[in-house]
This record gives sequence, structure tokens and C-alpha cells, in this order.
Amino acid sequence: MQNQTLSAQEALAKLKEGNQHYLAAETNPGDVSPKIRQYTCDNGQSPYAIVVTCSDSRVIPEGIFSAGIGELFVIRVAGNVMDKHQLGSIEYAAEHLGSRLLVILGHTHCGAVGAALSGDPGGFIQYITDEIKKAIGEEKDALKACRLNVEKGVSIVKESLKELVEEGALTVCGAIYNIESGSVDFLE
Repeated sequence: MQNQTLSAQEALAKLKEGNQHYLAAETNPGDVSPKIRQYTCDNGQSPYAIVVTCSDSRVIPEGIFSAGIGELFVIRVAGNVMDKHQLGSIEYAAEHLGSRLLVILGHTHCGAVGAALSGDPGGFIQYITDEIKKAIGEEKDALKACRLNVEKGVSIVKESLKELVEEGALTVCGAIYNIESGSVDFLE
């Protein structure tokens, strides 16, 4: 019933296949049944992938990848920025839950990236936009900025969790979710 630990390549293939199902779906085919809820309650979780994504309510990883309960370890923060909290969560999922693939998932029409492009918003939001500005530099195109922000997150994880990456316990990749079409473009 519950997914066994998958290799990073198997997990990536499963995400891509799930996204293809999502493109034509009207409901989420992922298992959210009482049976899987009880199974994961009794046996714990073993998500096949970790997804760090934006808090945007239009970006729903379980839907986008046609996943059910216990399949994805999702970490959400506006602008999918990396800090010690996200890194600790990734480390936990890789070391304790056996997840071998991390996807940092940005998206089109990201409000956090837009806020970084348009100036200094002030307040606590500025902690997020300051990180995005470090990632995007002088870039003014929103889609290119989104991609740069994802690439920066990938770079931070690869450097911060270098040991896990080097020993093959964690594969890190970036991706962009297109809100208009529903498709996910994995960055190579």
C-alpha cells in the first residue's frame, strides 16, 4: 500500500507521470481514503519525494503530481525561499523518512517574485523579497526571475546538505509550475 523508498530517478519519473495525469484530471486521483489515512497513522510516512514550493494557494503539489496521503513531503513558504527551517525539514525527510528526491518548485505569476521585482515591500515580507533579490540580481523578467530563484534554492540545498548529496542520499532538482497550463517544467 505505502510507497517503498524509491530512487531519485524513480521518484522523478513518478512525479512527471503524475503531472501528466493532472493535466487532464478534474479531480485528484491520489489516495486520500480512510484506509490510507489509517495505514499511515499506524505505519508512519515514507514519502517518495520532497517538494519545497510557494505558499500560493494555486500551487498544490499533491494535485499537480496526482499524489495522495503519505506520498509527498511538502514544505511551503512564500517564494519557495531557503532558510534553516526549510533545510532542517529537507534533512529530516531525507535522513529519517528515506526520501531521495527534492524538487524546488517555483511557479509562474509568483506574488513573492513580483514583490521582489517591484521594490521593497517592507514589513516581514521583506525578509522573503530580500532573499529573492539575492537570487535574481538585476533580472526584470518575471519568468526568468522565477527560474533564477529556483536555481538559487537548488544551489543553497546542494551546498548546505552537501554530504547527503555527495553520498547519493539526496538528489536535488528545480522545476517551474505553469499556473495557466498546469504543466511542470523540470530544470536540467
